[in-house]
Amino acid sequence: MKNSYLLESLNSAQREAVLCIEGPVLILAGAGSGKTRVLTHRVAYLIDQKGVKPWQIMAVTFTNKAANEMKERILKLSHGAGKEAWIGTFHSISARILRVEAECLGYGRNFLIFDRDDQKRFVKNVMDEMNISEKEAQPDAVLNAISGAKNAFVSSSEYQEIAKAPFEYTVARVYPLYQNLLKKNNVMDFDDLLVNPLLLFQQYPEVLEKYQRKFSYMLVDEFQDTNRTQYFFLNYLAARHKNLCVVGDDDQSIYRWRGADIQNILNIEKDYPNCKIYHLEQNYRSTKSILATANSIVRNNQLRREKTLWTEKEEGEKVTILELDDAADEALTVISVMKDGLLAGGRGFSDFAILYRTNAQSRVLEDALRQGAIPYVVVGGVKFYERKEIKDVLAYLRLVCNSNDSVSFKRVVNFPLRGIGESSLLKLEEFARANSISLLAAAGRVEEVTPISPRIRKSIFEFHQLIAKYSSLRQQFSTGELAQALVDEIGILRSFKDINTEESFSRAENVRELLLAIVNYTKSNKDASLDTFLEEVALITDIDTWDERSNAVTLMTLHSAKGLEFPVVFITGLEEGLFPLSRSFDNIADLEEERRLFYVGATRAQEKLFISWAAVRLRYGESFNSLPSRFLKELNPESIETKNLRRIYHYRSENVSPTYDPIYEEAFDEYEEIVRGREVKHELFGLGKIVQTDGHGENMKITVRFYEAGEKRLVVKYANLQVLY
Repeated sequence: MKNSYLLESLNSAQREAVLCIEGPVLILAGAGSGKTRVLTHRVAYLIDQKGVKPWQIMAVTFTNKAANEMKERILKLSHGAGKEAWIGTFHSISARILRVEAECLGYGRNFLIFDRDDQKRFVKNVMDEMNISEKEAQPDAVLNAISGAKNAFVSSSEYQEIAKAPFEYTVARVYPLYQNLLKKNNVMDFDDLLVNPLLLFQQYPEVLEKYQRKFSYMLVDEFQDTNRTQYFFLNYLAARHKNLCVVGDDDQSIYRWRGADIQNILNIEKDYPNCKIYHLEQNYRSTKSILATANSIVRNNQLRREKTLWTEKEEGEKVTILELDDAADEALTVISVMKDGLLAGGRGFSDFAILYRTNAQSRVLEDALRQGAIPYVVVGGVKFYERKEIKDVLAYLRLVCNSNDSVSFKRVVNFPLRGIGESSLLKLEEFARANSISLLAAAGRVEEVTPISPRIRKSIFEFHQLIAKYSSLRQQFSTGELAQALVDEIGILRSFKDINTEESFSRAENVRELLLAIVNYTKSNKDASLDTFLEEVALITDIDTWDERSNAVTLMTLHSAKGLEFPVVFITGLEEGLFPLSRSFDNIADLEEERRLFYVGATRAQEKLFISWAAVRLRYGESFNSLPSRFLKELNPESIETKNLRRIYHYRSENVSPTYDPIYEEAFDEYEEIVRGREVKHELFGLGKIVQTDGHGENMKITVRFYEAGEKRLVVKYANLQVLY
């Protein structure tokens, strides 16, 4: 390969960034400016021109999809020489290190990785043991607090010292026991994959030195999305050679709510005083009109590095603002415009993306797409690997790999039904605890648990023998053969066939699809094992399962759209309280992140951008007037056109500017969500749980037991509650 091949395809700014390979480098890469091109050419240049061994290079990004794309490009540029470079997500690279070093921290190398649902089960187990009721704290909220602490690299002991409020005291009690339970079961959660390498480096300097010597050059994509724990991880490994190249855009930092710290990219020079900075501002994706619109929004932020995207592409069509009556009208208009584009421009369905601020907005859009016979795919819906039947099979496989996995044991010990009830399980757990053994080991000694009836003891022991059998067969069969044999023996597919419903057939098909996925995985990975497959599944994200090749309209939240591009993009719901969310009104940092989120959405569009807002939104079964988003007033007037398609102009004046403040990007718009047991949030009283409901519709009255304010009697129509869980 010649030097010119790697450099001639780059513009001058990209070329300078590729050639500066020694010392710390920050590449500020605007949307669509070719940052992946710079990263991949930089790696190929190191290997081809500087003689750096591939295994001395680590390249980190945030999604498996982006990592796979990077691998393919590097292999092509280096003619296969880059195969041994460490390329992956923070989580996958950390897991790779921990598979070798985990025993230093008291874990087995075959540790499992728990998903959100399993983590929540563990938190709930701890809370039950400590007699902490869900009235005192919700397991989800406790888990979020623990996750936030880990992302900030705050240990359980440190958390206990800084806890101030009653809820924080509860978290401080749960955190250490939750962590101990994970370790006892040889399990790590997602956050542990980031925290444990740091603990490893702190406690074992020789291990740190080994990896510092190994990685002479480190590259990081999407640096603006790193949290403090990830930043410490990079600093530890880069401390020896200082050859750390980070690529990012502070204007696209949109994950503050999950721990991302924009200060990492804004203040990197403090930790690396000799850091060289390069700006990539030429955009290759969008038209001038789209860029002018995006720039006009984000430049209103104070917390940013000054930059302006520009392009040599044509001016293009103006950005169109659609003013509509209500959410249903918005959906129908989007579909109508889309069909016009298909007919007039010969576009395919996959050329269109509909973006929204909250997941709840998708329902009306999906209804309109179905009515219009338009194929679509929702990114971020029920994930394949989170479906019950899939999690059941995976639980069996995880238990085969890890006999200490009590969550998986309890999930499948009575699936399919074996007559093993909750009472018998509690007695088995007491025996396991008394003998300091796992539940599976206790099942092997169940004859000693005499309080359990002989018939149930027999069922439990047979379950133990089943798992033991397949654990012993792991070395004799391929992963695909083992999974197929296990599924056949437990009779899941037969049970679905016997149920004989459309849903059961669909669930059976999902299980077959899982078995096929395992076979395909083993074929495409020479070092594949059941452990590595389970790890791969645990690290999958929404966007990794999205197939951009399908000819369907894509629906997704603005957060999910990051890193993607489409010829035509619709950003819906530009209303005060919805976008930006009302919770950002009193916090400048939150409001600036909302602007960055708009900027990200706008710069997904290559040729045409539509922005819509509706004068009315349905909430709690009632229509509320909406005010147009403040962002619309910040748009460059020369790059936009407005189409007022409203037909109705007068609404009840007392219902103006509703508050939309969904937690976890979820919202609920109907009265039927107001049911006993739901967790809610009130502007004045805070978090609470519905304990009683009386009446229906707008006359419904409810009793809410608020965690700090006590019990309150409210009229739903006027309570302005957000339903959380």
